[in-house]
Amino acid sequence: MTRFPTVAAAITLSVAFATFAKAEPVAVEAVMTPQEQMKFEFGDGSKNFVLAVRREGAAKGTGAFDGASVTEFGWHDIRPPVDGDPQGYLELTTENGDVAVLKWSVRAIFLAGDGKPALFDNGVWELTSGTGQFKDMAGVGSLVIKPAEGEARKFILDGELRAKP
Repeated sequence: MTRFPTVAAAITLSVAFATFAKAEPVAVEAVMTPQEQMKFEFGDGSKNFVLAVRREGAAKGTGAFDGASVTEFGWHDIRPPVDGDPQGYLELTTENGDVAVLKWSVRAIFLAGDGKPALFDNGVWELTSGTGQFKDMAGVGSLVIKPAEGEARKFILDGELRAKP
């Protein structure tokens, strides 16, 4: 009979842990429009450039980021037509004022396209800090950046949020 309290305690802890460890999926897209940008080109004859940019947009999709306003603070180191290493932060502000700060990096690869090289940006994001509902959360996922109209870019984020360990 002494095993019953031990088994009951183990079941209670398992249920509690499962509740806290439950993942919340997120899947959003945001068309980001440049607000400020500086392009640095090198005098060595290469096509290498660095673009420092602040873009803004709105996230649409599912999960905690849906409906949030998004600001990108990016540093895009690009070597056309070879590769690049863009990185930066996304600050997402929900309608109720909660803020999530995501650190991101992608690997930019050029592949043959229709008459000119096509750029593919694929990488990752992680939740590094936040307020409100994001304060005690951790998160990680994939990030794809695609061209949109003009200088705008579409940021596509998939992943999940969980309570910090």
